[in-house]
Amino acid sequence: MSVKITGIGIISAIGNNAEETLHSLKTKKSGISNISILENHEADLAGEIKYTNQELKSLLKIKDKYVSRTSLLAAFATKEALGNIQQTKNDGFHYGIISSSSVGGMDQSENYFKAIFQEKASNIQLLKTHDLGDGTEFVAKYLGINGFASTISTACSSGVNAIMLGARMIEQGMIDRVLVGGTDALSDFTINGFKSLKIYDEAWCRPMDDSRVGLNLGEAAGYLLLESDRSIEASGNKILAEVVGYANANDAYHQTASSPDGNGATLAIKEAIKVAAIKPEEISYINVHGTGTKNNDLSESIALQNVFGENIPPFSSTKAFTGHTLAAAGAIESVFSVLALQNQVLLANINFKKPLAETNLTPVTDYIENAKVDYILSNSFGFGGNNSAIIFKKA
Repeated sequence: MSVKITGIGIISAIGNNAEETLHSLKTKKSGISNISILENHEADLAGEIKYTNQELKSLLKIKDKYVSRTSLLAAFATKEALGNIQQTKNDGFHYGIISSSSVGGMDQSENYFKAIFQEKASNIQLLKTHDLGDGTEFVAKYLGINGFASTISTACSSGVNAIMLGARMIEQGMIDRVLVGGTDALSDFTINGFKSLKIYDEAWCRPMDDSRVGLNLGEAAGYLLLESDRSIEASGNKILAEVVGYANANDAYHQTASSPDGNGATLAIKEAIKVAAIKPEEISYINVHGTGTKNNDLSESIALQNVFGENIPPFSSTKAFTGHTLAAAGAIESVFSVLALQNQVLLANINFKKPLAETNLTPVTDYIENAKVDYILSNSFGFGGNNSAIIFKKA
C-alpha cells in the first residue's frame, strides 16, 4: 500500500511557496547570502528567510506575543500544504500533525538570557516557546487540528522521520490525513555550535566537491499533506506523488560524524529500496544529504557505491541553494522531490567543480528538463548516526 501526497508547503531562502521554490531551482538561484536579520552575524553566510518575525505574524494574522520563529515558519508552510482542506469535527476522519525540529524556540530563549546578561528586564514567558513540542501544538491550534499531534527530534534526519511515521500510521489505518514535515530557524546557538565543530564554511558551501570545507546553515519549513485512499475520496484532492519506501538506521559510530565506510547510510538506503519493492536500478534520481562537510559527503559517496555499484543514478545536493536547515532539511528536500516528480526534472548541484578524490563521483550540475523520473530517493543523515532514506513515486 502506498501513501498519497496531496499537498506541499515550503518556505526557505529560495522561496516563500512551492512555485517560487521551483523557479529558484530552475534558474539556479541560491538563497545563501550575508545574514541581515539575526544580530551579530552580519558577516556570516546562511540561507536566511528575509522576513522578520513581525512580518511573518502579520502575513499569518497571528497576534500571539510569545511565539518562536521556528513556529512561525511552520505555520507558514503548513498553511500552504493544507490548502483549502479544513478539519470538520465529527466527520469520521482521523486527522493529525507530525512536526519535527532541532532548534525549537531557541531564538526566544536567547532573547530571554541576553536580557538577563545585560541586566535588563526579561520575561520568562519567552522560555515557554523553547520546547520542541510547543511549536507543534501552536501550529495544530492555528490550523484547527484537534487530532493526533506528535513531535520528532532526531537531528538532521528529523523531517524524513516525521514523514515516515505519518506514512506508517496511514498504512496501519491509524490516521486518515496527516501533515508531516519539519521546521527550524537560525539562531546564535546553532551557528556558533557548528563553528565550534570547525565545519562552518565562511564562503559559499560546495557540496560533493573535492574542495569542500564545511556547510552554510539555513532556516526553513517544509510539510507534506499525506492522505489515505478513504480521505482522498472525500477531499477530492489531486495526488501529487506517493510515498512508497522508507527506512531508518543508526550506525552508532560517533556523536557527530558519519561512519567513514557509510554503514548506516548504506543500510538505510538498501532497506528503503526493499520496502518500496523495487530494484536499485529503478531509482531515477537521488537527492543526497550532501552537507558540504568533509566527512559527510565522503561517507555518503561510499554508501552510494555500496548500494548501486558502478550504476549510481543521477544525484545532487540542493543545500547550496538553502543552506543546511537541520530538522527541516529532509522535509524541504522531500518537497523538492515532489516538485521534481511533478515536473520530470533533475535538480542541480550548484558550486560543483571537482569530484571527490576518493570516489570520483560527479553530481548533476544543471537543471535538466524532460527527464524520465519515476522514483526519487532522498537521504537525510543526522548527528549520532541517525540515517534515514525515503523513496517517492510519480503519481
